[in-house]
Amino acid sequence: MDAAQTEWPTEIRLVEGGKALKVAFESGATYTLPAEYLRVMSPSAEVQGHSRKERKTVGGKRQVAIIGVEPVGTYAVRLSFDDMHSTGIFTWVYLHDLGQSHPKRWAEYTAELEAAGLSRDRAGEAHSHA
Repeated sequence: MDAAQTEWPTEIRLVEGGKALKVAFESGATYTLPAEYLRVMSPSAEVQGHSRKERKTVGGKRQVAIIGVEPVGTYAVRLSFDDMHSTGIFTWVYLHDLGQSHPKRWAEYTAELEAAGLSRDRAGEAHSHA
């Protein structure tokens, strides 16, 4: 098992009125992940598709909030958002990766939004052709 697979959360808590999720891991790593970031990076088939080509870039989520955090077994949580999206199951490994790679992933997301003519404030989506 690689290091990321052995990362276990010691705390998962909604902060900022659901605008962010704080996740602390046994290793000492702690990330405060914005709801917007988690929503647009949702591991759901609805967002990710079934291949990289089918992945959607989703806009208009700047104001989204997390309204529910539900455990899924001992390996993940299902996040529910106030836009009624609730099909993403975030594993501990994925949450750790999202925290570690937040600056890089966010830069890629905002570049994809711009390339697709989408906005963080206006709803819309486009398929990624990466």
